[in-house]
Amino acid sequence: MTVAANVSLTGFRYWYPNAREPALNGIDLDFADGIALLGGASGSGKSSLLRVFNGLVPHFHGGMVSGSAKVCDHDVVTTTTRVLARRVGFVFQDPELQSVYAGVDRDVAFGLENVGVAATEMPGRVAEALERTGISHLRGRAVATLSGGERQRLALAGVLAMRPRLLVLDEPLAQLDDAGARALVSTLGELASAGTAVVVAEHRFEHLAGLPGRRLAIDSGRVVDPGERFTTRISGAELRIPTHAVPTRAGATGAWGLTDVATGPAGAPLLEGVSLVGRAGEVIALVGPNGGGKTTLLRTIAGLLSPISGSVERAPGRVAFLPQNPMALLHRPTVAAEVAWTLRAGSLGRDPGDILRDLGLAHLAERDPRDLSSGERQRAAIAAVLAGAPDIALLDEPTRGMDTAAREALCRVVATMRAAGSAIVIATHDKQLVGALADRTVAVGAGSARELTTVAVA
Repeated sequence: MTVAANVSLTGFRYWYPNAREPALNGIDLDFADGIALLGGASGSGKSSLLRVFNGLVPHFHGGMVSGSAKVCDHDVVTTTTRVLARRVGFVFQDPELQSVYAGVDRDVAFGLENVGVAATEMPGRVAEALERTGISHLRGRAVATLSGGERQRLALAGVLAMRPRLLVLDEPLAQLDDAGARALVSTLGELASAGTAVVVAEHRFEHLAGLPGRRLAIDSGRVVDPGERFTTRISGAELRIPTHAVPTRAGATGAWGLTDVATGPAGAPLLEGVSLVGRAGEVIALVGPNGGGKTTLLRTIAGLLSPISGSVERAPGRVAFLPQNPMALLHRPTVAAEVAWTLRAGSLGRDPGDILRDLGLAHLAERDPRDLSSGERQRAAIAAVLAGAPDIALLDEPTRGMDTAAREALCRVVATMRAAGSAIVIATHDKQLVGALADRTVAVGAGSARELTTVAVA
């Protein structure tokens, strides 16, 4: 017998351990099928609510609960996550943390192995999941060689192979190119039509406008009326990101340069014949499809990846690099300590509080970065990287998981750095960010990197 999702929360409240205020503050919610789109600012409680559906709240995170929560006819509080995982598929905000095995095929099969699916059935389900997520061409690849967007699709494939009754996606579009986003939306529609209930929490709603279903919003731990602004975002209307920028005066000084460079992971050329120069006081946007080489190019500029051939030059000065996964950077006990560590030499001339205020993080200064929402962690990592105005700043998908207010704050910080003479390179799928900040745009993909005469994003 097929079990419906049957999600029902009544007066549900949840406090994280040692928290004074509830992260979820009286949630009343019922649905059994179709698609529900969930919006809200970073830190509003979206991820906490999603984690109720598979029991991570409260079983993994601990803390206190009141009220009731049922999913797939199971009481969440009295049912283990092991049982709920058979019905609820969950794709987290950080797909790089969801992979277990080194190879793509084996990683997709991991969940099937855990629930005892017959070995003869696994290959077919793995192949089906890879096809549904548009990554059949990645079969046989090492997970470590995948781009952030490819890893997002891989995480989804592993979940779809389990054939869940409820599919929960936390910021699934954060690192996808347009083609990947369209494919995901098509897959979600097909799943909902076939009877799978789908819940999506997102900040990037432009691709979701055509999906039928409910529109929900969460604010301060409560489900609220979405309101006109949220409904407008769901409908696909673009929001303007103010630049707050000083007119660009890029200097003639080259901050970095690549000459006839071939580069790629593990010594295999992904890009060839790349010749580019970045100047002080300039923002360059790298755009292109998932897996096209944007991250590879950033790492080569930074000196983290040696070119296979050609030469890379960097002017003297501090180089800051923001990877796609902010948790790779955050190891200190508080957000303020992360920034202070960057400024520890004492010669960078700023108080840690300055950039925290600029990025809207002052109220989180004493919080542990690991306890923040994805968007908040992203801003904390940016604050730690950009503190003290580096000479060269290389940012890989900096708006990942960010709401509109956070993206506006990032634009102001980057514009100020550009005016102060920093050379900035941003790899992104965020069209609005490119339009707000880019002085030059470089398309990366199909083995090359070429400058565009007009701003465009794949």
